[in-house]
Amino acid sequence: MSNPKLIEKQDLERERSEVLQQLEDWLETPMVVLGFAWLALFMIELIWGLNPLLQAVSTTIWIIFIFDFLLKIAVAPHKISYIKSNWLTAFSLMLPALRTFRILLLVRALRTARAVRGLRLLGVMTRTNRGMRALGASINRRGFGYVVALTAIVTLVGSAGMYAFENEVADGSLNNYSTALWWTAMLITTMGSEYWPKTPEGRVLCFLLALYAFAVFGYVTATLATFFIGRDADDDNAELAGAKSIEALHTEIAALREEIQQLLHQTSEL
Repeated sequence: MSNPKLIEKQDLERERSEVLQQLEDWLETPMVVLGFAWLALFMIELIWGLNPLLQAVSTTIWIIFIFDFLLKIAVAPHKISYIKSNWLTAFSLMLPALRTFRILLLVRALRTARAVRGLRLLGVMTRTNRGMRALGASINRRGFGYVVALTAIVTLVGSAGMYAFENEVADGSLNNYSTALWWTAMLITTMGSEYWPKTPEGRVLCFLLALYAFAVFGYVTATLATFFIGRDADDDNAELAGAKSIEALHTEIAALREEIQQLLHQTSEL
C-alpha cells in the first residue's frame, strides 16, 4: 500500500513546482526589462558614475530583484536545490550590499582601492550573467541572433570594465570609453591590439574576453560553414556533392546493379 503522507507530499511539491513555473512566466517580461536596465545603469556607473537619481533607480531595481528571488525561494518545493541552481544570481544580489550597507569588519578591507576594483570585476561578471539570463529569456539560446546579441552585450560591458580598470594607468591608452570599446571589439574579433592591460583586474577581464572570443569565433565559423555548405547542396553546379548529386549517384548505381544482374543472368543461360 502506498503511504498517504508520501502521496500528499508529492502532490504538494508538484503544486509548488507549477506555481513556481507560473510565477516565472508572469514575471519574465518585467524581469527582462529590469535586467537590461540594471545592466545599462552598471555600464553608466563604470564609465561616468551615477547621479543620485540614477543611483536610486539602480537601488530600487536591486531591491525588486531581491524580493523576486526570495519569493521564488519561498515557492520552490526544494529550496536548497533552487539556491544551488541559481547561486550566481544570489551572489550578484549580494555584491551591491557590500557597497551599499558598509557593515561588519569586512568592510574595512573592502574600502581599499584594490578591493574596490576586485568588486568591480565581480560586478562585471555577475551583471553580464544577469544580462545573459535576460537575453536568454527573450531570444532563443540556440539561435545565431542570440549569439550576436550576447556578443554585443559582452563587448559593451567588457569595454566599460576595461575603461574603469585602465583609465587611470599612467602609460595606458584606454583613457576614454570609445577607445576602450574599439580595443574590446578588436579583441572579440580576434584581431588584437598593441595595448595590453596593466592592472591585474584588467588582465583577468582581458583573459575572460579572449576566452569568450575564442569560443564565439568557433561557433561563427561553424555557422557560416554550414550556411555555405547548405547553399552548395542546393546548387547543381557546386563543386561539393549536394543532396541532388548524391541522389543522382544512387540512381546510377542502381542502374549499374540492374545491368550487372542482367549480364549474370544471360551468362548463366549460356
